[in-house]
Amino acid sequence: MLMIVAFACVSLVIFILKYVFGYSGPNPFEKDCREPLKEKVYDKKEKNKVLKQGFVASKVPDNLDAVIIGSGVGGLGLAVLLAKVGKKALVLEQHDRAGGCCHTFTEKGFEFDVGIHYIGGLMDHKPFRCMLDQMTNGQLEWEKLENPFDHVVLGPPENRRSYPIYSSSARYSEELKKRFPGEEKAIDEYLKLVKKTGKGIWVMAVLKLCPLPLAKFLIHTGLVKHLSYFYKMAPRSLTDVVNELTENKDLRAVFTYIFGTYGNLPKDSSFSMHSLLTTHYLTGAWYPKAGSSEIAYHMIPIIEKAGGAVLVRAPVNRILFNDAKEACGVSVLKGQEEVHIKAPMVISDAGIFNTYENLLPKELQAMPEIQKQLSLVKHGEGGLSIFIGLNGTKEELGLKANNYWIFTENNFDELVEKYMNEEREEASKKIPLLFVASPSAKDPSWEERSPGKSTLSLVSFAKYSWFEEWKDDKVTKRGSDYKELKQAFIDSALDVVMDIFPKITRDKIEYIDAGTPITNTHYIAAPKGEFYGVDHGIARFNPELNVTIRPQTPLKNLYLTGQDVFLCGFAGALAGALTCGSVILNRNLHLAAIALAKRTKYVNNKLKDE
Repeated sequence: MLMIVAFACVSLVIFILKYVFGYSGPNPFEKDCREPLKEKVYDKKEKNKVLKQGFVASKVPDNLDAVIIGSGVGGLGLAVLLAKVGKKALVLEQHDRAGGCCHTFTEKGFEFDVGIHYIGGLMDHKPFRCMLDQMTNGQLEWEKLENPFDHVVLGPPENRRSYPIYSSSARYSEELKKRFPGEEKAIDEYLKLVKKTGKGIWVMAVLKLCPLPLAKFLIHTGLVKHLSYFYKMAPRSLTDVVNELTENKDLRAVFTYIFGTYGNLPKDSSFSMHSLLTTHYLTGAWYPKAGSSEIAYHMIPIIEKAGGAVLVRAPVNRILFNDAKEACGVSVLKGQEEVHIKAPMVISDAGIFNTYENLLPKELQAMPEIQKQLSLVKHGEGGLSIFIGLNGTKEELGLKANNYWIFTENNFDELVEKYMNEEREEASKKIPLLFVASPSAKDPSWEERSPGKSTLSLVSFAKYSWFEEWKDDKVTKRGSDYKELKQAFIDSALDVVMDIFPKITRDKIEYIDAGTPITNTHYIAAPKGEFYGVDHGIARFNPELNVTIRPQTPLKNLYLTGQDVFLCGFAGALAGALTCGSVILNRNLHLAAIALAKRTKYVNNKLKDE
């Protein structure tokens, strides 16, 4: 009997390996495509020639291989992967500039990032860094943040405690143990758990890439939890796991503070998702030199070189299908007219809700397979962003290349739940949690580009329903009531900022404004103002959901990419692009990027030795 079980297990492993490793399609990571650094372009007019190419029918390339809806990094990244193997992709963006959450905007001479605050895992020759280097031909530069890169601030002003978060496992652990004597065992166990859990993420890629019957077999036999500790811990909430480790409420808060990067309360968060974020930053945190618009700016020329294009002010109003219910193109609304664009495949980076509920014909939207996918997901929570332009250098204002996570209490579940359940007027009076960062202090090119000025970005949660009554108004004409509500949130946040940063005073503020959930809907097409797409709570990590929502949709020639396919955030959206590209190109691009990273590291080490 044991021999039979052993034979079955070996056969299964071989079968899995065949489908995970046995791809034979073209490889966009076949060779190192990095080029010598070119001179930086800071002139906005020059950059806009790349980032703001407006849609007209005459700019649509002939003989397209694919149309991609949405220019977030999940869409642009996939277009680059296709371009690297000679495929011609057209990326269509509804906003007036490319980049999705990687775009920037300028007001009164201040440039603001809208979504990129810091990125982890960017050590030289590691797969993630290697992948980004290849997808920008080595032109995208990264600046490492200070260490500590995060500060967790707990409590009201009269009893405020600050805990620095350091990168590197040893330093992270060492510094926490200094702050929490007697909690050494809890700190060691937490670090051990997040590392062990985070390492198992590879099985998610397997579930999305292997044949559906095999993926379902792995789930229904329970093998998926034996293959990956990630799925073993996925049903467990962050609150439950952390509360078992320690009774110290401040330490619990320090373990869980980064929940804002995926948008769920600790009691609703999967410990597996949290483990990924914690380990993502254990090696450090980075920021793109010259701002996040550099990401799209260096990706678009690669797409164009292969004959593709990235066009903005191009709202796709529906996906086109032939009589066999196969996707065959898209319709772009230009004024009152529709422009039809034909392509053998359509890929959506617009999110699962926009794709299925807004872009499909009613009869296809009603398909049981489509409705099943929609029934498995829900909208993420809405976000509030506040942008501040300041007169003064980072030294004059006391700003550094790091982030502050500020909470009025150490019980995050109670704190945020109470805030989100309040009426909007009450909620606006006191924001109980706030992320504060200075993009200008993180960017070494800032002083050259904007001497004597600085910026702050503040982020918090906000309910879509608080602002929903103005959703149909024009973005610049939402009335005095809307402006007053926004101002109340701004004033509440400013009180916190000026208390934490005493050198920042109101007379230093030259520009300030806020983006609400309905602002997010307008600019990044987030249906309910969410930052992170589909909700990332515990249900998101059910293996059944991970298998069901994959790049292939129930409709032939229609694919999904971006954060709804894999995970949220910059790294998660890129993983979505790699997963979708793996399916389209018939090659595991996750493994291809790892292989190239190993080759380039080996070559560089050999050159050093010589």
